[in-house]
Amino acid sequence: MSYILHRHTQQTPPLAVAGEGAYLIDRSGKRYLDASGGAAVSCLGHSHPAVVEAVVEQVRRLPFAHTGFFTNEPAEALAEHLVTRAPEGIGKMYFVSGGSEANETAMKLARQYVLEIGEPGRRRFIARRQSYHGNTLGALAAGGNAGRRKPYEPLLIDVAHIEPCYAYRHQEAGESDEAYGRRAADDLERAILELGPETVIGFLAETVVGATAGAVPPAPGYFARIREICDRYGVLLILDEVMCGMGRTGTLFACEREGVRPDLVTCAKGLGAGYQPIGACFVSQKIYDAVAAGSGFFQHGFTYIGHATASAAALAVQRTIESEALLDNVEAKGEALRAALGARFGNHPHVGDIRGRGLFIGIELVRDREDKTPFDPALKLHAGIKKAAMAEGLICYPGGGTVDGTRGDHILLAPPFILDDGQVEELVDKLEAAVAMAFKGLAEAAA
Repeated sequence: MSYILHRHTQQTPPLAVAGEGAYLIDRSGKRYLDASGGAAVSCLGHSHPAVVEAVVEQVRRLPFAHTGFFTNEPAEALAEHLVTRAPEGIGKMYFVSGGSEANETAMKLARQYVLEIGEPGRRRFIARRQSYHGNTLGALAAGGNAGRRKPYEPLLIDVAHIEPCYAYRHQEAGESDEAYGRRAADDLERAILELGPETVIGFLAETVVGATAGAVPPAPGYFARIREICDRYGVLLILDEVMCGMGRTGTLFACEREGVRPDLVTCAKGLGAGYQPIGACFVSQKIYDAVAAGSGFFQHGFTYIGHATASAAALAVQRTIESEALLDNVEAKGEALRAALGARFGNHPHVGDIRGRGLFIGIELVRDREDKTPFDPALKLHAGIKKAAMAEGLICYPGGGTVDGTRGDHILLAPPFILDDGQVEELVDKLEAAVAMAFKGLAEAAA
């Protein structure tokens, strides 16, 4: 009997006992190819000796010192490593323990910024439908997934939500990619004017949408237009790169491909690669200077911010990614994986779209390819695929509610940056078998 409140009370997950490169191993000895890094976390794979050694050494020296009293060497070194590689204008960073805390921090810091510059009337945030920003109440309020929000609606602050940038579902016939990107971005201006520009603090968006829609990249020019609109109305641009950042899409920051300067950027999962819990909020020099010249104190904090051991692990992860040129492998294996998925699933009657960047790839499943009709949510197709994949020895990240928070199914793939050619083939073979098994189950249930 387990005393843990597991995610599903009627299911006890397998007991993982070891990790080895791209694989996890359960207590029966079964090996699972980790094709999603859990939830896009384990970018360096499992049990990398350089990271393990860094953690052990830091625990021997100094496991933890509260930042209300001390700073520490690994946190300072990690901040220098990342800020000096961040988009232009970023000057500082604030460490937390995960993605929800990172987005909560960004929202609170954004609010403090408008207070510091004498604009207390700015109290509203705008985000997008079919987004996800975390499970704390502020981050959940910003998220635009109806299914995840519904149980907690009475507890959530009022955040306005605009159209997502989701070409597969919303680009019109004959509309160019650039024209669609501008049209999607212009919905932000509509929302700002509707709310009143003087009331809006910031716009929060995932650079590449992750869990709730399945690796949806922005249309060309979308974020450039978003930046223009934010600048016009004094609105902060907050980019959520908790899932898509830290090299997952082929560059350290996903927004590098968009050529924009965010005011705040959040990251987490790939920052520490799961070796220790850690996340961060990157802060523009403009925001930092306003706080420094004003109150001088950020009214916020968590017990484990700047955790010495977590910082040592993340620093080892980031140095390893750089020293082993793994972002080059993200690009190369990402192209190989998308090509292999296209060859295997491109003509599948129920695969509507294969999309993504780098080793961040989504497959959207549809009942009808012609009109993109999703499957009945009651069928729980995504859950069936996850179960079948586990039986095949494959960890992938299927999700439901892709279209509107209730309808739609997708599979998210986020394998480790160390993926090799043989593992690309293994991944596609096992995924094909799992998808076939799940559809066979649906057919048998309907018979």
